Amino acid sequence: MADFVDTAREAAAALRELFPATPLQRNDHLSARFGAEIWLKREDLTPVRSYKLRGAFTAMRKYLVEDPGCRHFVCASAGNHAQGMAYACRHFGLRGTVFMPVTTPQQKIDKTRIFGGDCIEIRLTGDYFDQTLAAAQQFCAEAGAHFLSPFDDAHVIEGQASVAVEILDQLGAAPGLVVLPVGGGGLAAGVTRYLRAAAPGTELRYVEPAGGTSLAAALAAGTPVTLGRVNSFVDGAAVARIGDRPFAALRAVDPAHVLAAPEDRICVTMLEMLNVEGIVLEPAGALAVDALPDLAGQIAGRTVVCVTSGGNFDFERLPEVKERAQRFAGLKKYFVLRMPQRPGALREFLMLLGKDDDITRFEYLKKSARNFGSVLIGIETKEARNFEALFGKLDQAGLAYRDITNDETLAEFLI
Repeated sequence: MADFVDTAREAAAALRELFPATPLQRNDHLSARFGAEIWLKREDLTPVRSYKLRGAFTAMRKYLVEDPGCRHFVCASAGNHAQGMAYACRHFGLRGTVFMPVTTPQQKIDKTRIFGGDCIEIRLTGDYFDQTLAAAQQFCAEAGAHFLSPFDDAHVIEGQASVAVEILDQLGAAPGLVVLPVGGGGLAAGVTRYLRAAAPGTELRYVEPAGGTSLAAALAAGTPVTLGRVNSFVDGAAVARIGDRPFAALRAVDPAHVLAAPEDRICVTMLEMLNVEGIVLEPAGALAVDALPDLAGQIAGRTVVCVTSGGNFDFERLPEVKERAQRFAGLKKYFVLRMPQRPGALREFLMLLGKDDDITRFEYLKKSARNFGSVLIGIETKEARNFEALFGKLDQAGLAYRDITNDETLAEFLI
């Protein structure tokens, strides 16, 4: 373990070629809310707005020493890993080939190209990431290049451990608790290994998106397993299978210390951090902060560090984030109403609405009977309790309705 501490510190020192240590900032808003000393490790402020640059740079630096002829790196990524590798390729003057799904937003493609410049080539292949990954690995074998994993690589894990090196140096003492986001596990493995050796009294909590709990599944099975289904909303951490090397470092984690963050609640956290603090976080970058309410009973009076792992957020997604946040908070609902097909029926329904109820969607679906029609209605209000009053009025009026807000199947087709 002492060797890992030394290599992590070496990685942190070498990274100063690229950027200064990311800020460790006390957050007054969160500290007051939870009665604790809440610090944010701002990995969203690296040159590529995520911690992924640390692992890519460290791995390339070490592979160049181990094999000086290794001049071509390949990765498959539609996000932060691609940008981190591209930036590192340009720094070292190495050739990089980045495989991305055809469906990758143009903004991410453009940012990767800017970071890599003439050193990289971007290939758009496959509609789904598994297809992209297979194409990248086949190309890598044929070209004799080095495939750079985003997390399942010993050198990448050492690079991510530099986050923990900086936390201890900047805080000047060991924090009581560090909260980490988990996707493929590279960051969690690196920080965990370093803190176990350098600050054994520090507790750790791990946060996964509820739609991608690969660490929890691996701990339950005793080995990495592939999830049958993954919700891709938290794209920076929605991983179907945790890496083998990261899990080797995390297999002793107490399953009770692994938390699942609902995707819609993450949206609430993203909006809160944006509106209150002016901090732009991507969904994966908000995971650690989002877990604080679940930890409220454990952190009062303690020093807590949350790693905000990335800020590559496409603002075209903001309406979706707002929508999901409102639905989680109970401020917006969708339901199907069986509306009588007669003059005055719509006016009678409108009279049932409260003064703070606003119709955001109204769409006739089809006539379900000769004298009735099915209507899709979206309503937004200022307080969640207003819906209790509205549904009470609908029941009293004898109107048949179905709340489909949380019905994933119907919502997919109708909303």
